[in-house]
Formats: sequence, C-alpha cells, structure tokens
Amino acid sequence: MLAVITGDIVDSRKLLSQQDWLLPLESLLNSWGSKNDTWEIFRGDSFQLEISNPLDALYKAMLIKATLKSIKSKDSQKRTAPIDVRMSIGIGEKEQDSNSIGTRTGSAYINSGEAFEQLRNKGQNLMVNTPWEDFDKEMNVMLKLALIVMDNWSGNSGEIMKIALENPHLKQTEIGEILGIEQNSVSARLQRAYHSEMLELNDLYREKLIKLL
Repeated sequence: MLAVITGDIVDSRKLLSQQDWLLPLESLLNSWGSKNDTWEIFRGDSFQLEISNPLDALYKAMLIKATLKSIKSKDSQKRTAPIDVRMSIGIGEKEQDSNSIGTRTGSAYINSGEAFEQLRNKGQNLMVNTPWEDFDKEMNVMLKLALIVMDNWSGNSGEIMKIALENPHLKQTEIGEILGIEQNSVSARLQRAYHSEMLELNDLYREKLIKLL
C-alpha cells in the first residue's frame, strides 16, 4: 500500500509570478525524492507526489499547505495575493512501477484522482480517498473542520507551521532565533495556527490507519 497526493494551486492564473510558489514547492518535493520518480509538476500549476508510507501522507499534505501559505505573492493588479492549494490523498496499491510517476497506475492513483475531481464540487481543499469507506467518511469530516483553520493561515502562520513541521524537535526559542522573534511571539503564532491541534489530527489519522493497514 502507498499514498498519492494530487494537487493544484488555487487561482494560479491570478498570480503575477509562477516562480513565487514554484521554486519553494519544487524544493520541498525534492527533499522527499527525485523528480519524475517521486513527484512531478504538470500543466503549470498541478503536481503529484507518491509516498511509500501512507501514514506520512497527511503530515506531508499539511507541510505542503504551510509552505505555500508562507509565500508572499502578488496578483496581476500587483496586490498582495495569498497562495493556497487543493489536494487529495489517495491510498491503495501501485500496479505498474514505471520509471515516470506520470505513467503509473493502481488504486492509489485512481483514488487520488477521483478525490481530486470532487474537491471543487464539495468546496473542500483537502480530502482522502481510501479502500475503507468508514475511514474516509470520518476523516473527511475532520479535515473539513481543520480546513477552517488551514485555509485561513496567514503568511506568518504558514511560515511558523512550515518550520515547526519540518523541524519537530526544535524548541520555541530555537524557532524564535530562526525568525528573529521572541519565544512568547513564537508561542502566540503557533497557537494562532492551531499547531498542536493539527498534530493531534495527524496522530489520529495515523492511529486509525495503522489498524486498517
């Protein structure tokens, strides 16, 4: 079993520069594996990521979200434009292990694609689609509630979530040194981003999925 994340940048055509989000996203994806083998970016604003351990999928989706939310971009009118992302997590099997991720098949890819097609109709920016209907139903309700927070992360919230998720062992004082702010400001930003609640959601996702796997 593996997981596949399919995603795209929300309203990417309104953004003045593709490079604002493309380079940080490529850098993050590249930290998880090589281009074409583990991930690809296609159609200009869409991407796909294969994750060998399905237990890691939600955490990585949160980190992708935080990375893009942390970016300050401009729209065609040169106004500050927040960047957001839609993603689907499909869990299943990989039937064909070709050299390029874009030509692979299997239920993980099918489930991810099917969920991605539902995102706009459901007005939801993150969903899971797995072989287990009860798991999907429960997790997608939880994700819908979590997105009330994640969809509204500010640039500061996205930035601090990115650092905290990439470096889970860092103390708040160390995060403060990276950002050039005091520890109490770090604590306040993490609280506004609902950092601990996001980790609880990820722990619950892993706990329930372990039983199914």
